[in-house]
Amino acid sequence: MLRLLLLLVAPLSLDRRRKVLGFVTEWLVRLTPLHRRADRNLALVWPDRPAEDRTAIVHAAARNAGRSLTGIWFNADFAREVANLRPEGPGLDVLRTARAEGRGAIIVSGHFGQWEAIRHVMKREGLEAGAIYRPNNNPYYEPIFRAGIDLGGQPIIPKGRNGYRQMIKHIRSGGFMALLPDQHIGDGAPLPFLDHDAKTSLAAAELALRYDLPLVPAFAPEVDGQLHVIFEDPIPHTDAETMMQMFNDRLSSWVTRHPSQWHWLHRRWKIKRS
Repeated sequence: MLRLLLLLVAPLSLDRRRKVLGFVTEWLVRLTPLHRRADRNLALVWPDRPAEDRTAIVHAAARNAGRSLTGIWFNADFAREVANLRPEGPGLDVLRTARAEGRGAIIVSGHFGQWEAIRHVMKREGLEAGAIYRPNNNPYYEPIFRAGIDLGGQPIIPKGRNGYRQMIKHIRSGGFMALLPDQHIGDGAPLPFLDHDAKTSLAAAELALRYDLPLVPAFAPEVDGQLHVIFEDPIPHTDAETMMQMFNDRLSSWVTRHPSQWHWLHRRWKIKRS
């Protein structure tokens, strides 16, 4: 069904494809338990928001998820669209310096805005970054998704022990890796995210500390219809939990300002409370 849908929208402009696929994604969320999950997340974070406001955010977030996936499914077209996008923020010079010195770097972001634009911009700037991904269980969907993210930068490394070893080899040789540590991970540390404890992976900070790498947050928000790619100041080296708390705080700031651009469909908060 997805292949047929992508085939049908392919003749349209990329912007029209986003609108169509965003509409489809919104209605899939409306008609499935994903709607209830996203609403529960919003009610946890902002319990005083009226129900109708939460519903509006869920629907907008679902549309944005479809728009973001469109950029992956049609990644070659998306790369051309952002070819002239000017990156912003002080973190870009930090990455340029690391590359000039032959050092690796860790870039951390979240499922926020048009996050795939970050690696496209880095690749164009001569700062190509690989990524970690979880292979999809659906054998028909996996090649569609994998073909898209391959275009953003190499290497693409599957999750797991072998993948972790590949990533270490890559960064030790001066490579860059882009990670998205805003999803629940069972053995993560319970760190506040949007003022509520959420299991958070410490891997990005641990790698930065162990191999003396800059840890640079990057975000791709859409503000007033305009896409931005912003590389923030690197997170200072202290300890892994403090560093990842700083990342959570920075992402929280963006989500608070632009709530519909974060992926509320995730089961981000799973910590049981007595």
